[in-house]
Amino acid sequence: MDYFTLGSTGLRVSQLALGTMTFGEDWGWGATESTARDIFDAYLAAGGNFIDTADMYTNGNSEKILGRFIKESGLRDQVAIATKFSYNAQPGNPNAGGNGRKNIMRAVEGSLARLGTDYIDLYILHTWDQITPPEEVMRTLDDLVSSGKVRYVGLSDTPAWYAAQAQTIAAERHLEPISALQLEYSLVERTIEFEHVPLAQTLGSG
Repeated sequence: MDYFTLGSTGLRVSQLALGTMTFGEDWGWGATESTARDIFDAYLAAGGNFIDTADMYTNGNSEKILGRFIKESGLRDQVAIATKFSYNAQPGNPNAGGNGRKNIMRAVEGSLARLGTDYIDLYILHTWDQITPPEEVMRTLDDLVSSGKVRYVGLSDTPAWYAAQAQTIAAERHLEPISALQLEYSLVERTIEFEHVPLAQTLGSG
C-alpha cells in the first residue's frame, strides 16, 4: 500500500480509502456485519489506514459498526477516520440537517458517540445546502478543530466557486483550511478535471 499526505497536511493516509456506506443492512441492502468485518480486516491487512463513513450511512449504523471494528482491533491510533454531516435524520426538526452551526455542533457529537471515539480525523461537509454562508461553516469547523474534536476538515459535493470562497475565507481569517475535497468522478461527470483539480492545486486542498 502506498501512502501520501492528505492535501497540504502532515496526515499520512493510504492511497486507497475504504468506503463504508454499505456497512449494515438498514436500507434493505448492503453488507451484513460479518461481511463488513471481513472487508475491514482485509483492508487493514493490505496496509490501508483511511476509512470513510457518514452520519447518514445506513441510518447511522455504518458509524456504529465501524466504531466497534476499530475498538476491537485496538488500532484507533493507526487509522484515520473520515465522516460527514449535512443530511437530516430527524423529520420535523429543520435544524437537524444542513450546514448551519447548530446542526454541525449537533452532528459531530452524534458521530463521536456512534464511532466510540473522542476525535474525528477528517470531518467533511457532505452536501452544500445552498443556504449557509461559508463564513459560518468555516468558523464552526475551526472551532471543532480548536476543541480537539476534529483534526482536519473537508468538503464534499460542493461547486468549485463555493469551495474557493470557503478556502479564501479560511486563509484571510486564519481559520482551519480545507484539507480535502470528496467529489463525484466518473466517465459521465468530468467537471472535476476542469474546475476542482485546478482549485485544489491553486488553493492547497487535496
